[in-house]
Amino acid sequence: MKTLKTLATIAITSLISLGVQAQTTQRLNASKANDYGLIYSLPRTLVDITIETEHTEKTPGDFYNYAKLKLGINDAITKPSRSVTVKSVTITPRGVADPDNRWLVQFKAGATPYVILDDNNCPVAVNTDKVPQQSKPALPEAMKAKPTPLETEAASQAITQEMTLSSSLSKRADLAAQRIFELRETRSDLISGQADNTPPDGKSMQLALDNLSAQEAALTAMFAGTTKSYTSVSTITFEPDSESVNDEVFVRLSPVDGIVDANDLSGAPIYISVDIVEQGNLPLNDKGEPKTFPKGGLAYNIPGRALITLSYDGRQIASEEVSLAQLGVTFGLDPKLFSDKKEPSKLLLDPTTGAITLLGPADE
Repeated sequence: MKTLKTLATIAITSLISLGVQAQTTQRLNASKANDYGLIYSLPRTLVDITIETEHTEKTPGDFYNYAKLKLGINDAITKPSRSVTVKSVTITPRGVADPDNRWLVQFKAGATPYVILDDNNCPVAVNTDKVPQQSKPALPEAMKAKPTPLETEAASQAITQEMTLSSSLSKRADLAAQRIFELRETRSDLISGQADNTPPDGKSMQLALDNLSAQEAALTAMFAGTTKSYTSVSTITFEPDSESVNDEVFVRLSPVDGIVDANDLSGAPIYISVDIVEQGNLPLNDKGEPKTFPKGGLAYNIPGRALITLSYDGRQIASEEVSLAQLGVTFGLDPKLFSDKKEPSKLLLDPTTGAITLLGPADE
């Protein structure tokens, strides 16, 4: 077994850029120029946690004190408020190069194997360019708030000059209520065909009805209040180590700012737990003893598995079992597997963990 620190005299091989299924990869060829030795890094696993939050802002209307009296509204908004709730959580593991896990695979002279590295300088394939596209979950997108009834063009049309000139709040509320009933009556006349100026066609009729409804909604909002909602998306990277974690504060949820840092006490804590499900272990020989790393071997990871759980306000909001390189061990394959002139092998590795996903004949 050799690490990079002992290989200062080995020349770095030339890199040949190539695109494989939208991935940025590079190909390293074993040759005389690099003494048939290829250098690479194995990955450690990070976890990207994407939290989608829904923000709600409630604003009372100018006439909220008259909502029940004038319009019979019992649940009018009486004071402004802001709240944030967790809408979804997506847990996505990904691999990054581990600077403490760099290796040299040493092939025999005259062999022509090659290794495909991803953009982290981690191996994803040996003796094959057919690297499968790594599937990624669909992540939510932030959604802007829709205009409230009071933010539409119809709102300015609904407010009469008399309402604007009146200095009495009670009088303005009375005028607004009267206007609402007038709009309802006009709409009823249009629908029943009793209006003096009926629109000439169906499209014009619908436009007129929609405008009347928008004006009514704007005036009603002046009594009932408005509710505005939008979503935001935050992705936070978590790096598990080799130990379990029990209800550690991950981030906080602020009713004003949404996701904030774990040290920001303006928000309530979102906790993270990491429960180790399985540790990766070295393979055993016939005697039940750990196998020996093959000389000059091609290193790969045997990862472990952990259950990652997030909780908020006393309830679980996400849970996912993931494979983690740092919960396992590193072992190696005999380099002869890939330099056999008659029946060379090919290899596919998981870029997230460095684990073997396929090992078989190169010609298949």
